[in-house]
Amino acid sequence: MSKVNKQRRKAKTRRKIGIRKKLSGTADRPRVSVTRSHKNIYAQVINDDEGKTLLATNGKKAASVEIPEGVTGKCAVAYTVGRSIADLAKESGISTLVFDRNGYLYHGRIAALARGLRDGGIEV
Repeated sequence: MSKVNKQRRKAKTRRKIGIRKKLSGTADRPRVSVTRSHKNIYAQVINDDEGKTLLATNGKKAASVEIPEGVTGKCAVAYTVGRSIADLAKESGISTLVFDRNGYLYHGRIAALARGLRDGGIEV
C-alpha cells in the first residue's frame, strides 16, 4: 500500500471516530449510517440504545423515484437510496434521524443521499 493511501485511510478513520463520539441513535431519533463503495452506496437506520439495525437498503434494492434535475450517475443512485430509506422510515413511524456520514466528506453521493432523505420528508 502506498504512503498516500495509508494517509487517506488514517484521515478517514480519524474523522469517523470524531463523528461517532458526538453522534448516537436513540429510539426517538435513530442514526442513519452511510457506507460507500466504488459501485454502490448503502444506508442503514440504527438504534444504538438497543444495538439494533431497524432498516437497511442499498442502490440495488432502492425503488425508482423521480430524480431532481441536475442529479445524474452515482449521485442519482444515492438520492434514490435516501428516498427509499425515508419512505421505509415513515412507514415505521420515524420522522427524524441523526445523519452519520461515517467519515466521508459531505459532498457528492453523501450529500445526495441526505438530500433524498430530506425530500422524502425526514428531518435530518
